[in-house]
Amino acid sequence: MPVAPANQAQLIRSSQKDEYYRIILRNQANDSFQTLAGSKRWLDWRREIELLSDLAYYGLTTFSGYQTLGEEYVGIIQVDPTKHQIPSRVRRGLFILCHAFFPYLLDKLLVCLENELEAGQESHHSVRRRQAVSGLWSLESWLRKWVRRAVGLLSEPQRRTCLPAVFAIQQGLTLLHRLHMALFYISGSFYHLSRRAAGISYLRVVGLSGDDTTIRSSYRLLGAVSILQLLITGCLQLNNFKQRQRARQEWKLYRNLSPQHTQSSSPRAARCILCLEDRRHTTSTPCGHLFCWECITEWCNTKSAPCVVRSSSLTDWCT
Repeated sequence: MPVAPANQAQLIRSSQKDEYYRIILRNQANDSFQTLAGSKRWLDWRREIELLSDLAYYGLTTFSGYQTLGEEYVGIIQVDPTKHQIPSRVRRGLFILCHAFFPYLLDKLLVCLENELEAGQESHHSVRRRQAVSGLWSLESWLRKWVRRAVGLLSEPQRRTCLPAVFAIQQGLTLLHRLHMALFYISGSFYHLSRRAAGISYLRVVGLSGDDTTIRSSYRLLGAVSILQLLITGCLQLNNFKQRQRARQEWKLYRNLSPQHTQSSSPRAARCILCLEDRRHTTSTPCGHLFCWECITEWCNTKSAPCVVRSSSLTDWCT
């Protein structure tokens, strides 16, 4: 039978079908573990259970040399870069690691790194309490110990520099994924980054219908629109980053100024409800509440809400 590269619609349908069965397997594994071990241990090991479910799904299908349920549903087969034989076990194993294990490990590592960098400004009691909540035997606790040793070698200015870098890496990974999706819409190959890394593509049996060219043309248009949207998003995020940097510089400038002490009969009235200290350079919001200038600017800089008075947590503090 004549074969041809699978088009974008077939690859997307196959991935959606695989995702459907993966979610079913995850839910069943989570329910079983929660019933046997309890809710507390399930919360500590939920991500690991999902990882093992994904490894089991791809281990019983792709790594064993069989089609996944999604591939069987649309009638496509995996091939190596030669297009003449199925991928080797090494390529299939690399795909499974890149598709299931590496994203899990990278997400855990970035979360631990961000928490440890932010913990530099917290008390040791708060850090120990958060570590106790995370669980003694979870993978996150072991990663946190390793990250803590690395962060401990950094000075305080270096920590402040690394914290925005972690945020930039997280945003960069999101933009990389969107760029890869746009390239997939245009080229019609490698729906996942993991398959691109492993060099695994798909072939399908050529049918009688001749709408393959129309399908590919439609997805190419979608890819061009996606790239345009990605460029606009990148420009907006760059502008947002510049505004954040400008706000941080203003915050450092006002922080170095001498504090303004106001006389008040009530000690609580002269305190900022954000830092719980005496207000410095008192600033009023439209609702009439008073804060430190650096506290309220930092709050507006880090929170997504356009108006700080609309935040429920801040309203609770004010009351």
